[in-house]
This record gives sequence, structure tokens and C-alpha cells, in this order.
Amino acid sequence: MDAGAEPLVSVRGAALAYHGKPVLDGLDCAIRAGETLALLGPNGAGKTTLMRLVAGRLTPDRGSVRIAGADPHREPRARRSIGWVPQEIALYPRLTAAENLGVFAQLAGIGRRERPEAVRHALDLAGIAEVASRPVGLLSGGYQRRVNIAASLIGRPRLVLLDEPTQGVDLNARAAIHAVLARLRAQGTAILIATHDFAEAERLADRVAFLARGRIVREGALPALLARVRAGPPEHEVGLAHKPDPAAESALRGAGFAPADTGLTWRAIHRGETGLDGAALLTALRGRGVPASEVRIRAPGLEALYRDALAPEVAA
Repeated sequence: MDAGAEPLVSVRGAALAYHGKPVLDGLDCAIRAGETLALLGPNGAGKTTLMRLVAGRLTPDRGSVRIAGADPHREPRARRSIGWVPQEIALYPRLTAAENLGVFAQLAGIGRRERPEAVRHALDLAGIAEVASRPVGLLSGGYQRRVNIAASLIGRPRLVLLDEPTQGVDLNARAAIHAVLARLRAQGTAILIATHDFAEAERLADRVAFLARGRIVREGALPALLARVRAGPPEHEVGLAHKPDPAAESALRGAGFAPADTGLTWRAIHRGETGLDGAALLTALRGRGVPASEVRIRAPGLEALYRDALAPEVAA
């Protein structure tokens, strides 16, 4: 990736409202060829709307969207350079994987003679040649998602947009999808991915952008952002064997912890301020009736960056 090259994707001052309610609010975004940008934010932050703007499915009320200098909403040549992978499976279940790709090749305007090669290339790139002759409706969810991705690659796009590409798939399918995206990036394809999966974003992204209320509240190169947050103290988490009773919950809060998920994981509100090592903290909490099964002390990652970036938005 050439850091000095002009961005392939340029979004400037994009604003969009639905029924008078702002969804995007003066958003700026850029992606270069061969770069993967991960969008992270809560539901309703504007991630999917931004992707639909970039795909040319929507046009902003104000601002501009350009793909290699062209407006994807108005110019077919810009749309042809984009591969769109929606969150929903958009395939014909009674057709085979290869037949599905043949349909998408026809829709993409690929000539009859060129279609077999286009289908073969997409099957190979997505690593699904072994299921080419099987009806999509009989494939596992992971394979269906890979066929869905292959359909977006049929026209050899310069930009691929993916909305939660590994949602609901097992670890093997997830690894296979990540391998597809790594091959695309190595070929110089730009990738924009919306995900709630911090580990996935940390593995795939060159840059991350945190969205809240239709704005990017923080963005930057992932290695630099992680280096900055990891220069501070470590994170402390307590894993519980079962949900705490009121007395145990009070003990956890008194020790500076707050629930992080369904109530079985509690995280220190202020990193590195427990004053105890892991073993001593575990003993102290158990002595106060907390059903602690383990204490985890680790370097902060993308989730810590996310919480820090969105904390002012949550408080607002």
C-alpha cells in the first residue's frame, strides 16, 4: 500500500437523514488501495448507512462520495468497481454455487464466453471450488457466506464492502473467510468491513474508525492506536462461576469493578488500580463471597480503545 497515493475511496462531509432524523452527520472517510478499514460502533451509529453510501445505493443529502474520483450513485463505472457483501445471504438456494456465480456474472455484464473463467476465478479466490456443484441451500452457513463473498468478487472489484461477514459462522468458516480477505488485500483490493467483533477487526484491519451518532469520533492506524493504549497499565477482569448475589455484587463494585457482559465478567473501571496481583485479588474477592473463578490480567486491546473512544458519547 502506497501511503502517499490518492485514496480510492473518499467521503467528505457526508450527511444523511431519514424522515428528518440525522443518520450521518458531516462524516469524512478515506480508504487507499490495498488497505482494510474496519468500522466499529454501536447499533444505529451509521455503519451500514455509510457502507450503502459508498456502494452507491444511497446518495448523501450533503457532502460527496467518490470512488476513484467517480460518484458511485450516478456513474455505473464506479459501481462496477465495487463488490458489496450484505449481512443477509443473497443467493438462490436451489442453484449450485457455480450456477449462482454464473447468474451474478451475467448481472455484472460479463459476456457469455468470459463467464466460465470469471466463475472459476471467484470460486478459487473464495476457496470454495470443492462445493461448486452443490446446491447452495444444502451448504453450511459458513460455505453460504463464502459463496456470498464470491458473488461480490465476480467482477474483480477494486473495493469490497462487507457487513458483519462472519456473523453466526463457526471457527473454521471464520478462518476461511479471513483467508479470503487476506488474499484480496494482498492483491491490492481495498476493503471496508463493518463488524462488532473486536478480535476480527484487530486481525484484519490496517485502520479502524469508531462511529457514534453518525460521526467518526476517532480513527487511525491500528498499530499506532494499540501501541498508545498498551503503553498504560494492564486491564483486570474477573470471571465468575455464576451471577453474583447482591452482597457479592456490592463487593465487586467496591473493589472497582463493573459488569462487562451478561454479568459473568466484571472489568476494572480504572485500569491497573486494583493494587493487587492476580492471585491476591482472586483470594480477596473470594473472601468477600464473590464467586470468582479466575482473574485475567492482560494488555488492553481494541475493545479498550472502543470504550475510550465512545465514552464521551455514552455520557452525553
